[in-house]
Amino acid sequence: MSAAIVRVEGLGKRFPIRAGASHLIRQPFRWTLGSHQVLDAVRFEVRPDECFGLLGPNGAGKTTLFKILSTLVLPDEGSADVAGHDVVSQAGAVRRALTPVIADERSLNWRLSGEQNLALYASLYGLAADAAAAEVRRLLAAVGLSETGSKMVGTYSSGMKQRLLIARALLSRPKVLLLDEPTRSLDPISARDFRRFLREEIIARQGCAVLLATHNSEEAFELCDRLAVLHRGRLVAQGTATELARQVGPDRLRVVVSEADRDRAHRLLERALEPEAIERVHETEHEEPGWVALGFSFPAGAEGTAALSERFARAGIAVAELTRVALPLADLIDRLVRGDER
Repeated sequence: MSAAIVRVEGLGKRFPIRAGASHLIRQPFRWTLGSHQVLDAVRFEVRPDECFGLLGPNGAGKTTLFKILSTLVLPDEGSADVAGHDVVSQAGAVRRALTPVIADERSLNWRLSGEQNLALYASLYGLAADAAAAEVRRLLAAVGLSETGSKMVGTYSSGMKQRLLIARALLSRPKVLLLDEPTRSLDPISARDFRRFLREEIIARQGCAVLLATHNSEEAFELCDRLAVLHRGRLVAQGTATELARQVGPDRLRVVVSEADRDRAHRLLERALEPEAIERVHETEHEEPGWVALGFSFPAGAEGTAALSERFARAGIAVAELTRVALPLADLIDRLVRGDER
């Protein structure tokens, strides 16, 4: 395992609760009413070669965590370092190693071309004119905007603007990118292309680690190598999507059999499953006539699923489909959060 590029140890942050107008009338010199714990002993690591996803309901602490890693907010407890640099005592070095990318931000000049926008920021980073021109060309090619770099940014689609923001972030050659819901305003095709771009270009070729806050199922399950779930400032779970799903319950399978084999399939499942799982076998009509779909919980993992498939074959039951049904992201987060509250 590679050494961690981002390391968060026991991070905590509190914000004061501001007194309202009615309270200030009664007690004019009391401006705050205690404090609210936004982050509480958060601990995780991100490797240089991975996309690490942050999940959680609104108000869970994701934005505050990003602001601390970006050196915009100071932590109250614990520590965090990026590429070996402490976010408090070595903030300048952290800003050179990490760049946040905010979706829908207004800092791009829409009256300038993509090339001119990047050239402007290259000059702010102190790159010489010749080096800046070469770097702008390289980055436009890297994000797939070579053909449109001379066009005004005001004519760009949402996906193109998002790619230009990534190119601008890469001008400083960061080791870590922070992305906050990067596909929020993109259509499904653009979002799919952007996820592929992040995986193949940013992580694989550019060598950037990506720390991603998302509410999107495809980003969480297809893009992220590991996930962490925040709830009320606490990190309640972390691991791969499969590991998190197993924490909240057994796998959910779906088998499609012919209507003629429906009764035999039910009897086979009665013998193969635990009694409580049998009660949760759910039958639905299949989109093709003559077939039915049976959904059920199955705790035996991949090996058990393979054995179950073999049992159907030995019984002579025609199976058109046997698949694992992914738990929806909202359900996964909800179950992990409710488990933390118990």
